[in-house]
Amino acid sequence: MTEKRRQRLPRQVREQQIIDVAVQVFSKRGYHAASVDEIAELAGISKPMVYLYLESKEGLFIACLRREAERLVAAFQGAAEGVLTPELRLRAGLRAFFSFVSEHRDGWVVLHRHAAELSEAIAAESAQARRAVMAEVTALVRTGIEENGGPARLGDEDAEFVAHAIVGAADALTDWMAEHPAESPEGMTRRLMNMIWVGMRNVLGGETWTPPPPPPGASAAEG
Repeated sequence: MTEKRRQRLPRQVREQQIIDVAVQVFSKRGYHAASVDEIAELAGISKPMVYLYLESKEGLFIACLRREAERLVAAFQGAAEGVLTPELRLRAGLRAFFSFVSEHRDGWVVLHRHAAELSEAIAAESAQARRAVMAEVTALVRTGIEENGGPARLGDEDAEFVAHAIVGAADALTDWMAEHPAESPEGMTRRLMNMIWVGMRNVLGGETWTPPPPPPGASAAEG
């Protein structure tokens, strides 16, 4: 197929083809070791054509980062639709997250491992992607608080705290997931639900943790 014939594809389709390949290459090699020449060759186009569509290597990486972040946010949003209880919405959100990591491992590596260590523009895009994910999880937690109707007096700060705890735990567990490839997204979800939902359910019901009294004879520092 000639270069002229390749250019007949709509711009959006061509860009997505380039990004598909770039995500794989950036994930495998990292930003600095990845070359636009290799991306162009694997995409079946010329190097100047990559620059024509994405302007620069940095612009190409940002396009990869943005698309994968949008896919992850869309997965969260789709999972929560039509789910009626806070418990099941949390389960659906976690399952969507672990499914994304399992099905789009290259995209997750680009989002999670490489972006924050690069240029100011890439780091800013990475931070925006994280804020978008955090906003979805915070909204999920806030809705659970509002719908609970129990004696708990929890507010926006509590919702943000819980969301950061959930996202931090899920992020960290992707490494464990990679080391245990037989573990399914559903299995990961169940494991994490066992760790966090019982506590969340009790807090929503008005229960809070307080330090136990020190044993007899213990010093104040030990208690």
